[in-house]
Amino acid sequence: MLIPVLLSGGVGSRLWPVSRELYPKQFLPLADDKRTLFQQTLERLQGLPGLGEPIVVCNNEHRFLVAQQLREGGHTGGSILLEPIGRNTAPAIALAAIDALKQTEDAVLLVLPADHVIRDWAALHRAAVTAQALAGEGYIVTFGIVPDQPETGYGYIRKGAPLREGACSVSHFAEKPDLATATAYLSSGDYLWNSGMFVFRADRYLEELGAHAPQMLDVCRQAYEAGTEDLDFIRIPKDIFATCPSDSIDYAVMERTARAAVVPLDCGWNDVGSWPALWQAGAPDADGNVTRGDVMLRDVGNSYVRAESRLAAVIGLQDVVVIETADAVLVSSKDAAQDVKHIVSALKKAGRGEALLHTRVYRPWGTYESLVESDRFQVKRIVVNPGQQLSLQMHHHRAEHWIVVKGTARVTCGDNEVTLHEDQSTYIPIGSRHRLANPGKIPLEIIEVQSGSYLGEDDIVRFDDRYGR
Repeated sequence: MLIPVLLSGGVGSRLWPVSRELYPKQFLPLADDKRTLFQQTLERLQGLPGLGEPIVVCNNEHRFLVAQQLREGGHTGGSILLEPIGRNTAPAIALAAIDALKQTEDAVLLVLPADHVIRDWAALHRAAVTAQALAGEGYIVTFGIVPDQPETGYGYIRKGAPLREGACSVSHFAEKPDLATATAYLSSGDYLWNSGMFVFRADRYLEELGAHAPQMLDVCRQAYEAGTEDLDFIRIPKDIFATCPSDSIDYAVMERTARAAVVPLDCGWNDVGSWPALWQAGAPDADGNVTRGDVMLRDVGNSYVRAESRLAAVIGLQDVVVIETADAVLVSSKDAAQDVKHIVSALKKAGRGEALLHTRVYRPWGTYESLVESDRFQVKRIVVNPGQQLSLQMHHHRAEHWIVVKGTARVTCGDNEVTLHEDQSTYIPIGSRHRLANPGKIPLEIIEVQSGSYLGEDDIVRFDDRYGR
């Protein structure tokens, strides 16, 4: 059985301000108007023979986003493994391999980052079939992207001896080169970009890991066995997993195994690692511009302009990136766009929320969005999905007034429960136990007016929560 393993631990800081730590790029429709990168990763696998349900490895903060997007894609089986702390790709894949073997002893893993773009799905399928055949012979297979330019931002794989049509052994891996070296690699025709995508039998990967990184394998086995099931998730204990060595699959296995193979892949691949990468992946107009949202341009060329919440007008600029969101605007030359990560670091150091959250915050029950904020009051728009409910909670420092804009609300306040419809409202005094639920079949939308001496999100005491928070 071919089991997709999606690695979904990244935060996409180079795509700020659209990608943020608690709602990163893989869960956003960056290269498509409707489907997120995560959803596209799963969708492009449809039609592969013997395909099983996916295993996703992610962190705790993203667990409900993963679960929701899996459900929206029709995936109700599989596993969601929660890493309590990042330990790079080799341990993450080890956890997935252990889980896959629990499902079936003949598991073959197709390991994919959850945030790449691939335009030619048929080419991926052909390469995956070739890789699966090699995996059946015990090879640890990676996909090497056929380069079309001297790229200095990727690692490279040098092709070795041919193994079968469309595949060869790996001669060696090369670090990210300077421009002259990258140009020589491209001219030789012997080098491929390292894609970070792999195919191998789950048992063979664990065998190689045991030979080359035995401590890592031991810790991963202990951590998985001590894991606990929580709703749709498998929680890996932090105290055990924190003792695991941190290493990538490239260093831990691929550069050490004698059975590394590579399948060249020419499929319109893009790792969407920066705003210029999205410009490259887009469909430019006659002036070389790629735009998204409400954008007006005059005398602009070879630029990427994205408007998330309002009109963005750009005049007289070349080779720039302009990104507008509800609470932040980024303007950069394309050459310097990689440095946006330094802005994110500065925001974190200053304790500013723009590095972590958007104005619209996603929760397992729906979303909330801050509309107006002042010293002693705040106005929010809250959307509760059908059949969902917030925790039973109370606040020490604020009262709340709820007005139903659309849908039906079931409100618990103290010992009372009431059902409210459009244009009806209720008041939640300070210190009252309360809960908001949507018993209807359409999203519930309310306007919440908070008032009090402190309005922070940490002023919540939860008494009951179906989401285990």
